[in-house]
Amino acid sequence: MGWNSWDCYGTTVTEAEVLANAEFMAEHLLPFGWDTVVVDIDWSDPTARSHGYNAGAPLEMDEHGRLLPDPGRFPSAADGAGFGPLAAKVHALGLKFGIHTMRGIPRGAVEQRTPVLGGDGATAADVADATNVCEWNPDMLGLDHTHPAAQAYYDSTLDLYAGWGVDFLKTDDMLWPYQAADIEAYARAIARTGRPIELSLSPGRDLSLARLDHLREHATMWRICDDLWDRWEDVEANFARFARWAPFAGEQGWPDGDMLPLGRVGIRAERGEPRHDLLTPAERVTLLTLWVVARSPLMVGGDLPTSDPATVALLQNADVLAVHAASSGNREVFREDGLVLWTADGPDGVRYVAAFNLHDVPRAVAVDALNVGLPVAAGGGVGGEVVELWSGSPVRTSAVAVQSDDARGVAPGSAALHLDLEPHGAVLLRCTPTA
Repeated sequence: MGWNSWDCYGTTVTEAEVLANAEFMAEHLLPFGWDTVVVDIDWSDPTARSHGYNAGAPLEMDEHGRLLPDPGRFPSAADGAGFGPLAAKVHALGLKFGIHTMRGIPRGAVEQRTPVLGGDGATAADVADATNVCEWNPDMLGLDHTHPAAQAYYDSTLDLYAGWGVDFLKTDDMLWPYQAADIEAYARAIARTGRPIELSLSPGRDLSLARLDHLREHATMWRICDDLWDRWEDVEANFARFARWAPFAGEQGWPDGDMLPLGRVGIRAERGEPRHDLLTPAERVTLLTLWVVARSPLMVGGDLPTSDPATVALLQNADVLAVHAASSGNREVFREDGLVLWTADGPDGVRYVAAFNLHDVPRAVAVDALNVGLPVAAGGGVGGEVVELWSGSPVRTSAVAVQSDDARGVAPGSAALHLDLEPHGAVLLRCTPTA
C-alpha cells in the first residue's frame, strides 16, 4: 500500500514532489497502512517531459553503466549520492522507499562500452542483446543471459540500490513478452544484496495463470493488466482478470491490478492533461472495493497534497481496509446481466460480500443470503448484523423473497439482502454472526 508518481507526474517527478507526497502520506495515511513511496520511470533522464519518452536521452550513469538520479530534479543525488539521501528522508517519516527500474542495460552504456562491475573485464557491449528490446521505452537494450557478466551487471545495480536504502522495486518490461531469464536473474541479484527488497513486475498484458509458480518463486507481486487509467472501461476490464487471479493471492505473491488513478492526476503525466480523475464518485468506490476484495496491492497514483478531501477520505476507511488486510477465500461467486458478487471470509466467523453494478443505470436487487454464504437464522432472516462498510449503515434484510427492480427471487427458508446500487456502483458488506 502506497503512492506512485506515474499517474500524476509520469517521467518528470521531482524530489520536492516526492517528499510532499511522502509527508502527506505519513501524516494522513500511514495510520491506515499506507507506507510505501515509489519514484516511477526515467528518474535518470534530465530531458524528461510529459506525454512520452525521449529517444537518445543523455541518461545519468556512473562509470559502470548503472543509472543514477538526475541531480537537476533530485538535488540530493548530486556528487554520486544517488537516492540515498532521499530514501533516508522517506525512512525518517516511517515510510518505505521504492523506485522504478527497467529490464536490461542502458543503450548509452553499450555505446560507451562501460565496464561491468564484477564482470571480469566484460563491457556493456559484451552483455547486451539488441534482439530483445522493450517495445515502448527507448532507453535500454536487453541482456544476453548466456554471458556470465549479464548476471554481474544486475548484481552490481541491485547492490547500488540496496546501498541507497531501496525497499521496493517496480521492475518493468518483464511480463510482455514473458522474460523468465531476466526475472530469475533479477531475483538472484536482490537475494545477493542481503537487503529485503520487494519485487513488483510489470506491465502484465495478457499474463497467463500458467506462469503462477514461476511468479511466486521470484516476485512479491505482478501486474495482471496493462496501464490502468481513470476510465470506466479500464476498471471494468479488471473484473474478469481479478476473477481469474484473486483466488491465488496470498503470502506467496500478489496479483496486481495496477495503480489507483484517483485524485489529482495528469499533472505532467504520460497521458492526458492536469485533472481530477474522471471517474464518478460511485466508480471510485467500485474501483477500491474490487481492488480490496481481490486483495490487490494498493498504490495511489494521484498527487496526494492536491487531491480533494473526499478522495483522501476513501483511503482512510479502516473497516474497508481491514478486508484488504485480513480476509481469505476471496472470490467471485456470481456474474450475470451486469451484477457481480464477491465473497470473502474474515476473522471470528465474519463474512464479507461485495456487490457491483456494471450497468449505467441504478438498480435495486435482493440477494439471497445463502448464495453469498451468509448465515440464516432459524426463524428466518440473516443470522447476524450486516453493515455496509463505505457508509457505515446497516443493510436492510428480510426473511421472505421480495421482488426487486431486478426481479431476483430469494429461495424460501433463506433471507434477502436489499441493496441499492448506483450506476457503476458497489457496496461492501460485513456480516458479523449473532453470538
